[in-house]
Amino acid sequence: MDYDKIASSYNRLYKEEQLKKLKAIEKILNVRKEDYLLDIGSGTGISTNYFKCNCFGLDPSFKMLKFSKDLKVCGYAENLPFKENTFDIIIAVTSFHNFIDFRKAILEIKRVSKKNAKIVITVMKKSSYLEQITDLIKENFIFETIEEEKDIIFYGNLM
Repeated sequence: MDYDKIASSYNRLYKEEQLKKLKAIEKILNVRKEDYLLDIGSGTGISTNYFKCNCFGLDPSFKMLKFSKDLKVCGYAENLPFKENTFDIIIAVTSFHNFIDFRKAILEIKRVSKKNAKIVITVMKKSSYLEQITDLIKENFIFETIEEEKDIIFYGNLM
């Protein structure tokens, strides 16, 4: 999907669905205002605008990022432009299946996570990469899952 092309209509098309997932994620996370949160695949900032803490959004689509209000960086999950041990919380809401190299993205998530960081990754049930992503998550994180209507929410910590 070319997110630059749908940037101006993304919120109208997907905001309600994303907010439903964020409500479920909010119950899992105990977000404190002093936490540093990285939203990988942040797009228009629906997730970063939702949480009340130090939010950073990362997305490869500059046009999507223009709609976000929080701190935003144009970039890729496989090469996170942040120092090691930076984030208390890392989320990737319905974005992981779009990453170029899942294994490298997970290594980057591990690198920028603080020791007891909370990680939340949602994957669309209909994604052709679901099994591959699930296996990588199981290899690298201690996770539990919640099944939503369209997604599986993986949440937990580093191994």
